[in-house]
Amino acid sequence: MNRHDRSTVSIVSAITLIVTVGGVVSASEMLHIGSPMPPPEWALLEQALLRANEDASERFFDRYFDDQGFALCVERWGGDDGPDDASESFGNWPLLHALGASDAVLERYKKGWEGHLRQYTLARTTEVPLAREGMYFREFPTQFDWLHHTEGLRPFFLQGLSDPDDRNLQRRTVRFANFYTGADPTAPNYDPEHKVIRSLLNGSRGPLLRKATALDWAGDPIEVEGRFALRHGERSFEEMLAHFKDYTNIIGDHPQNLASTTLSLNGFMLTGDEAFRAWVLEYVDAWVDRMKQNGGVIPSNVGVDGVIGSADGGKWYGGVYGWGFSVEVPQTGELAHRNTHSLGLIGFGNALLLTGNQGYVDAWRGMIHAVNAQKRVIDGQDRYPTMFGEEGWYNFSPSPYRSGALEVYYWSMDPEDRPLAAGSGWIEYLEGKNPDYPVFALRRDLESIRRRIRSIAEDETTPDTRLSDDILVHDPVSIDSLTELMLGGLPTGNSRPVLHARLRYFDPERRRAGLPPDVAALVEGMTADSVTLTLVNLDPTTDHRVEIQGGAFGEHRLRSVRVGDRVISVTGETVSVLISAGCGHQLTIEVERYNRPPSLRFPWDRP
Repeated sequence: MNRHDRSTVSIVSAITLIVTVGGVVSASEMLHIGSPMPPPEWALLEQALLRANEDASERFFDRYFDDQGFALCVERWGGDDGPDDASESFGNWPLLHALGASDAVLERYKKGWEGHLRQYTLARTTEVPLAREGMYFREFPTQFDWLHHTEGLRPFFLQGLSDPDDRNLQRRTVRFANFYTGADPTAPNYDPEHKVIRSLLNGSRGPLLRKATALDWAGDPIEVEGRFALRHGERSFEEMLAHFKDYTNIIGDHPQNLASTTLSLNGFMLTGDEAFRAWVLEYVDAWVDRMKQNGGVIPSNVGVDGVIGSADGGKWYGGVYGWGFSVEVPQTGELAHRNTHSLGLIGFGNALLLTGNQGYVDAWRGMIHAVNAQKRVIDGQDRYPTMFGEEGWYNFSPSPYRSGALEVYYWSMDPEDRPLAAGSGWIEYLEGKNPDYPVFALRRDLESIRRRIRSIAEDETTPDTRLSDDILVHDPVSIDSLTELMLGGLPTGNSRPVLHARLRYFDPERRRAGLPPDVAALVEGMTADSVTLTLVNLDPTTDHRVEIQGGAFGEHRLRSVRVGDRVISVTGETVSVLISAGCGHQLTIEVERYNRPPSLRFPWDRP
């Protein structure tokens, strides 16, 4: 090192890398970076977005929830405006905290979640038999479908990212998971002999094994005109019933039910109990076998006997929310195509996390190709089907069938799958083709918050003219850009209730998940075995230490870290980076994906 280099390093002492095993520093090697980093625009925008989300969540919560955490709305059961919409309204808040937002965000979520469980345990129907003794039983919906269960459980599914030691979280996760593993005889949803969840409507009171009625789905009679503006557009309770008049054939298994595996995934990641892992794989593998029997396409009806289509006259495409489920919209008389098999992808992703077996990705990719192989030329243009009925494939679209396409590419990182992710500005950015994407995406989410805050201010509803989904539409928290850019992750939502990410961060000084205050992170590139990451400390006076983990749950092993021309081999679970005040640098991290058991334990709590 020449004299000039020594002088620069002594002033800056920029970044220290420390390999840690089980949260304990076992070996270290210093890498001094001799130049500070002026605050990049993306880093300032990340910090602004975190703070804006914090403030917006407080404004939202104060308007729509009371001191008990109860939602200030008319409590109802049903598919339009039931309990799920109330808790979905803070769906991404635990992840916001896990990115580095203030502890107040997590506290607000927990207050709302505890209040939600109490509120809807006390809430009862008068006409609908499914919830006359309480919409929730044992703190879980009594009997409903996983389209709605997933929406309502969104924040609960993410809570472990920030709060894995919470005893209520642990107890509830085990209890809820065992409603589906067969370990709880009071909720016999799962038949281990035939490897089926026995009904589309299931929950803490077990499966509904009769035909459903429109009332089961729509909820108790309610005044509509002049009081509520229903989000499905119905103008009367009669139209609400008409909306659900064909939602009858719910006996047997449906791909939606694969979303239930998220409970056992979290059970495994919180407790390490192999029984949860084994059940997820048993159930997902059964669906993989059914796809093989059905020409590569996941069936939407499996009877209680485990036979494809046996609950609907042999129709593999049958049942509510099936491949052939096209129903009339009562207000217009038009057909609506409501095929929700895509929720099954959740289970395939959960199995991948637990095993690293790319066979689950292969199965879903195979279905995408199988459906697109049914394309037709209509009016001189290629058209691709999205539905299947008695006369074969129908509802053709100009766009190829792409359900789960982005996930398939993200999970495989196979160049041959790259066309499946066409149109993603984020993927193009990672490939160096869209350099303005970070600033664009962060500004987009800031604007989303501004719009939602304006909508809250302009909302003229009162608690007695407001339904749960009237609250949901005002949720201002917008973190998709942060998930992509900070973590190299797929944004979470109703169809992605589990975080899939290349990296995650922890603050060892505050002993919590997320980046330390004033530290920003940008994933600038990803390949199958590497991540390019820039870290910057915007604080001009204080050094900060960050723990970098491979994957959302430690499922990716970090093999080495390069800073400039120096490389550190990594043999432990995480890498610790000490960033001096006002400094930052680009790191290249080599990874081995999906080769470690996923866990929700923080780095310093692992054995």
